[in-house]
Amino acid sequence: MIDISVYKNWGSFTLDVALHHQGGILGILGASGCGKSKTLQCVAGIETPDDGHISVGGKIFFDRKRGVDVPVARRRVGYLFQHYALFPNMTVEENIRCGVRSSTRDPARKQVTSMMERMRLTGLETLKPAELSGGQQQRVALARILVNEPDILLLDEPFSALDSYLKEKVIAELKALLAEFPKDVILVTHSRDEAYQLCHSIAVLDDGRVSAVGPTKELFANPQSRAAAVLTGCKNIVSARKSGPESVFIPAWQVTLHTGGRPVGDDLCAVGIRAHAFHGGEGVNSLPIVITEEIEQPFEWIVKFRYPRQSLATPDIWWRFAKPDRPDTLPDRLTLGGDDILLLYR
Repeated sequence: MIDISVYKNWGSFTLDVALHHQGGILGILGASGCGKSKTLQCVAGIETPDDGHISVGGKIFFDRKRGVDVPVARRRVGYLFQHYALFPNMTVEENIRCGVRSSTRDPARKQVTSMMERMRLTGLETLKPAELSGGQQQRVALARILVNEPDILLLDEPFSALDSYLKEKVIAELKALLAEFPKDVILVTHSRDEAYQLCHSIAVLDDGRVSAVGPTKELFANPQSRAAAVLTGCKNIVSARKSGPESVFIPAWQVTLHTGGRPVGDDLCAVGIRAHAFHGGEGVNSLPIVITEEIEQPFEWIVKFRYPRQSLATPDIWWRFAKPDRPDTLPDRLTLGGDDILLLYR
């Protein structure tokens, strides 16, 4: 269990984060500079909050009111940095040996050997980091952390140092490894794909504050805020207001959309519509469109369009669909299901 409530003011930036996570992998998703890594550094003890409380698995790491601030070395935190921080002049075996707590030679050797087998590093003992692939370097860094038996694992953008063609393989490998780690994990990322594949719950950070939080699939289905909608990949986000118990009016598009029975709150500020949500045919939200651009991608088409009375100052609306789904003639009307309208309240 993770309980984080921290406040820290650096002058030009303020972190004010409250998170409670019952177990599993918690993702912190946000754009660069939003405070993701700073949150991890507070948990690790690298940064000291001005106020707040941090506990992991029932152990208090920091409590300003009670005067508790456990030193970094005693927090038992495994911190995987973006570029892994391996010692370049040491072999794989020597790097992992640095993480062993035992000072006795034979037990330490057994721990390193066991961890290398677990991480599928056997045979690479004598290689230096520069001789390893990106995925192998990550496994060495994780082995060095896990051999120390940490109480929590902090992963700071763990795929940022990898080439794009390696990421899918390494993500799958890390997912399998984390499934065997019985304690808490916090993963920091700016990638919605990484967060969706690896995390049980996600907290969206925006300018130092939690904008939305929830189980991963629920958060993608209902992002709750503009920032969360953007970070979960929604292409069409526009200001809106409540126009009825189950309808919204979008001034920029000059259209009214019906939510299909879902109640609309009085404090609605915007709606989001994912690019894959539109389709041809009749329906409650079937409206005429004017197509402005067609973009062919390797496996999809992107069609950009506007509503007839849409404000000229507003961007085109995105519609995406798989190549096999392209009709012989593109429709002059598109329909939108009420459940596909994301209601955003901040």
